[in-house]
Amino acid sequence: MKTILFVLVSFIAMTALLSGIIMVSDPGGKILNLSPDLLEGTSFSDFRIPGLLLAILVGGINLLAVFFNLMRHPTRYNWALAGGLVVSGWIIIQMILIGTYHWLHAFYGVIGILIILIAYQLKGKWVV
Repeated sequence: MKTILFVLVSFIAMTALLSGIIMVSDPGGKILNLSPDLLEGTSFSDFRIPGLLLAILVGGINLLAVFFNLMRHPTRYNWALAGGLVVSGWIIIQMILIGTYHWLHAFYGVIGILIILIAYQLKGKWVV
């Protein structure tokens, strides 16, 4: 379970950081094939701020979870739990704001939920 958690948190950290950096460097969304129409009805005029938030919040918290896991720090499962909550929240808020659904929402949503469940179990709060 520890290895699975590490792989999932690492995957989220890497993809969120990379996607966020690309969104900041290409605020028009061309590289990631993101239509600016997705931002209609939001307070964002381009993908720069969402990319920054994605990289810092989702990527950063999950990167900290990776780091604390590598250090075997006593709070490593708390960081993983926070990372899972942040990515799940990100997906929910994104779906509400853009008002559409993509298969990646389900993919990342399931990973977020798995991170939460595994981290919670490894914390010793829930045993299967």
